[in-house]
Amino acid sequence: SENGTRCVLSSSSEFPEGFFTPQERKDGGIVIYFIIILYMFLAVSIVCDDYFLPSLEIISECLGLSQDVAGATFMAAGSSAPELVTAFLGAFVTKGDIGVSTILGSAIYNLLGISAACGLFSSVVSRLSCWPLFRDCLAYTISAAAVLAMISDNRIYWYESASLLLIYGCYILVLCFDIKINQYLMKKFSPCCTCFTKAMEENAEQQPLVGWRDESGPLIRQQSRTDSGIFQDELDYSQLSTSLHGLDEISEDHPNVFTMPEADMKRILWVLSLPIITLLYLTIPDCRRQFWRNWFMVTFLISAAWISAITYVLVWMVTIAGETLGIPESVMGLTLLAAGTSVPDTVASVLVARKGNGDMAMSNIVGSNVFDMLCLGIPWFIKTAFINTSGPIEVNSSGLTYTAISLICSVGFIFLAVHLNGWKIDKKLGTICLVLYLVFTVLSILYELGIIGNNPTRVCGN
Repeated sequence: SENGTRCVLSSSSEFPEGFFTPQERKDGGIVIYFIIILYMFLAVSIVCDDYFLPSLEIISECLGLSQDVAGATFMAAGSSAPELVTAFLGAFVTKGDIGVSTILGSAIYNLLGISAACGLFSSVVSRLSCWPLFRDCLAYTISAAAVLAMISDNRIYWYESASLLLIYGCYILVLCFDIKINQYLMKKFSPCCTCFTKAMEENAEQQPLVGWRDESGPLIRQQSRTDSGIFQDELDYSQLSTSLHGLDEISEDHPNVFTMPEADMKRILWVLSLPIITLLYLTIPDCRRQFWRNWFMVTFLISAAWISAITYVLVWMVTIAGETLGIPESVMGLTLLAAGTSVPDTVASVLVARKGNGDMAMSNIVGSNVFDMLCLGIPWFIKTAFINTSGPIEVNSSGLTYTAISLICSVGFIFLAVHLNGWKIDKKLGTICLVLYLVFTVLSILYELGIIGNNPTRVCGN
């Protein structure tokens, strides 16, 4: 640091050099980068739509998971694969704070930005349950507070990273007994908590759809569920979200991905996306088709790997484009890069929210952040416990402390906003979350630039 100014590495230093020189980008080459960015958005939507979400549905059916549990576990893990890769890169390759800053920096976008997208881009009003959102928000608050305590002394010890793994293990344990805990809380707090009473009434109305039964008084959810209801709109069949290719219902053997849509706009998108459709078709088994149905775990893992690869290219292009346009590093990290690393979460959450599955969308949003804390814990624990046992990992907590505190505040705001909005996802909630996200982002940028607080930064070498 010089004169109290903190020096940070340029984001582009974490990526390979681009295929244009800085002058060539300024002379018009940046257009190519924007075309690649748009194409990567299209590629992520295809992977999520055609492979990731269908495999998630079959996994949830086999395990009998509810919407919220599936969203908080498998969906969160798959869509957060880029953050896990980033954390390992930061711990073992770049030796910098890229993992910490990327995960904490994108978490506010995950909470408020994706919630805003789900509300604004969905024409369906989705009802939310009290317990799943409270459960996930509490787990994330504990995780964020734990990370805040760890980075306060700029050192990460093996027992601190192990505590993150322990917290996530407890979270998974709660999810394993989610039905019993939900049943107990409904019995205990429904007389004094109106949201639980409303949840019981709504579950009674939706009894044929989500598997609730009236047995000996209070409503309880059946543990032996054969269908998770993730994409369920009718009693006897499931519908997959097929916004890109115009397919409406899943049949005995799903139509081929090379079937051209009838609508003109979808046909244009289909032609433009044909290269990526072909590449994905050759590398990922389509578990919607009867022949590949038992390969759903392979589909899930390969699609998660593709999501990570596509997101890496997307963030790489966004970083170079932002640098070419002269956007400050602090602004890039809190806006474009945060949104770029969270593209899979955004696409997956919006797709399920458009089908009316609000609990799954919100559990994915908050559950992804809980999984991101695990993404920090795994590489930290491996490095401190097995590779470099002589000392702790050094991290730069300057600025991250403010971010972690902002995260805890944003969790409280999102919970309060959902409660005041009547426990539903609609355009009103989307607007509220968008405004809150803009407020948090502006304050964070002002803090990073040193306009408020005492934390001025500059790019090293400038």
